[in-house]
Amino acid sequence: MNLKSKASFTYLAILLFSTITHLAFAQNYPSKPVTLIVPFAAGGPTDIVARSLGATMTKIMGQTVLVDNKLGAGGTLAASFVANAHPDGYTLLIHHNGMSTAPALYRKLSFNPMTDFEYIGQVVDVPMTLIARKDIPAKNLPELIAYIKQNSSKINLANAGLGAVSHLCGMLFQKAIGVELTTVPFSGTAPALNALLAGQVDILCDQTTQTTQHIKAGTVKMFGVTTKERIKALPDSPTLSEGGLKDFEVIVWHGVYAPKGTPQAVLEKIGNTLRSATKDPSFMARMADLGAESVTDAKQTPEGLKSWLQAEINKWGPVIKSAGVYSD
Repeated sequence: MNLKSKASFTYLAILLFSTITHLAFAQNYPSKPVTLIVPFAAGGPTDIVARSLGATMTKIMGQTVLVDNKLGAGGTLAASFVANAHPDGYTLLIHHNGMSTAPALYRKLSFNPMTDFEYIGQVVDVPMTLIARKDIPAKNLPELIAYIKQNSSKINLANAGLGAVSHLCGMLFQKAIGVELTTVPFSGTAPALNALLAGQVDILCDQTTQTTQHIKAGTVKMFGVTTKERIKALPDSPTLSEGGLKDFEVIVWHGVYAPKGTPQAVLEKIGNTLRSATKDPSFMARMADLGAESVTDAKQTPEGLKSWLQAEINKWGPVIKSAGVYSD
């Protein structure tokens, strides 16, 4: 056997060994708990989706899916952590629209959303709600807009921090009504909502997964949902379009990611588990109660998530840059 033949044989042997090893690893996956990294605070809307999803995936996988909240830098700390994690399928990321806004918001981003991850699929879509402290005098959206314009210097608008969907929704709202308000950033929507409930801030744009129960209980005042049509969880609540803000739409989408280089067979197992979990009756009922909506089968594929992420980057990039909002 000449040197060229030996080299070819060695390469094929290594390739065969690697393939067998990966297949054996995939067959045994998962053999220990899986960690689902959440970029935001416990009790927040993404955390609520993650914990419901994790509990359902645990039931399907036969291994515990642990939820780990890694806060910081508008979700980029968690995303960077997963991008650099060992690609074995035991560290996953669930993230929302923040994956698409980070490239425009941060001058120095330690990861590339389009190249540094494997894509599993989308989970659910969640509408936003425009709410205010319960004692604000306005009774509907036109009255709220009039009240804001008359008292703009006295009214503040809370958000969950730079780049959070509540921040983006608030930006669009201010642009739509032609008024610039004092914004108050928090380290997540849970503390922002708590401040609203305590009357410390005036207005907040937040996800139905966190606000539905408070809206129904009357502890906050509801002025509209950010979808094109009314939602089942809040059938009596009008859309912002109905209230006069034509074509105002903001939907929070959630995707699951794995580190780049995770074996394909493992990715397929995770993907199958994700799709089964989102169709689980108990998960669907829980999400429906919170106003979250199922996504199409096409969006639950790696290709669907990747193409959607790219489209969202293209959508939000110009909006953020034109507003001059960024962070080092």
